[in-house]
Amino acid sequence: MSLIKWSPFMEPFGDMDKFFEDFRRGSMASFSPAMDIFEKDGNLVVKAQLAGIDPKNVEVTVENDVLTIQGTSEKKSEVDEKNYYRKEIHSGSFYRTVALPAHVDGEKAKAEFEDGVLLITVPKVKKTEGKKIDVLVKKSLKK
Repeated sequence: MSLIKWSPFMEPFGDMDKFFEDFRRGSMASFSPAMDIFEKDGNLVVKAQLAGIDPKNVEVTVENDVLTIQGTSEKKSEVDEKNYYRKEIHSGSFYRTVALPAHVDGEKAKAEFEDGVLLITVPKVKKTEGKKIDVLVKKSLKK
């Protein structure tokens, strides 16, 4: 593996890559929180990083095995916009939706917020099997 020498002229290309990635995801003025999803004790557990966000501004929903986290982060800065050299910390709304990898009971979901991490626990449920329905054949009136 070779090292790449830092060059201040390469910075705009990194910013351009980030711009196009954000544009592709449709999140120009927002961000999408990073999350981990794992299974523990018969539950699906979702950890989302929401550092610097007031938990009162966060809404969590689980519907049809799809988890949605949305909210807003408020800008609390006394720095004038023109005095920034680099600005990567986003403020504004955020939205993240993910299909959960198992069937869950969304009515029993719990969410806790501690040290900038949102922890969502949702109990898994067994998938119900379809019921076979017999087809009743009626006589036709045609002769």
